[in-house]
Amino acid sequence: MGKLTVTTFVTLDGVMQAPGGPDEDRSGAFSHGGWAFPFDGPQFGEFMVDVFGRVDAFLLGRRTYEIFASYWPKQTDPNNPIASKLNQLPKHVASSRLEKPTWNNTSVVRDVAGEVAALKQRYARELQVHGSGDLVQTLLRHELIDELNVLIYPVLLGTGQRLFESRTVPTTLKLLGATPTDNGVILTRYARAGKPTYGSYA
Repeated sequence: MGKLTVTTFVTLDGVMQAPGGPDEDRSGAFSHGGWAFPFDGPQFGEFMVDVFGRVDAFLLGRRTYEIFASYWPKQTDPNNPIASKLNQLPKHVASSRLEKPTWNNTSVVRDVAGEVAALKQRYARELQVHGSGDLVQTLLRHELIDELNVLIYPVLLGTGQRLFESRTVPTTLKLLGATPTDNGVILTRYARAGKPTYGSYA
């Protein structure tokens, strides 16, 4: 059985909304889109190439899927390690509204809680989620995520959709790796490790 992994960019105060551009996601009157771009660099690229090297299929929220579908099919270089995976491998889109996806090798998931566990059984390596904030909240609530790649940026925004919201199920994580970049981003990788345990300093 494969693993479900999530890769997401977050600010130091936990905001994951619209890291890539001003118009990526303005919902909730969010005006800080594009906050991750100034911190781009070769270490970030190497990290992402490594992530995409482990993928067998993708699970995306509808909004992220539409953003990806407007860009990646135009990137036709077969040596591009990200474009080649996104354009060729299976893509599963969690949506109640999407009817006829046109991007190659795409299918629609209507019931995340009921279908994702079976999807993980289908693949030997990673079923990867990128971005997809609303979908990630659903996956967290149903404890379907096995690993998290969290890229933590030295930015505070105060507003915007956060990775971990108030309804997140209490969970312990095991740190698998953490690498700081020259630009101040911390590239982290966590695995789910069960329920929290508690004690007292008293």
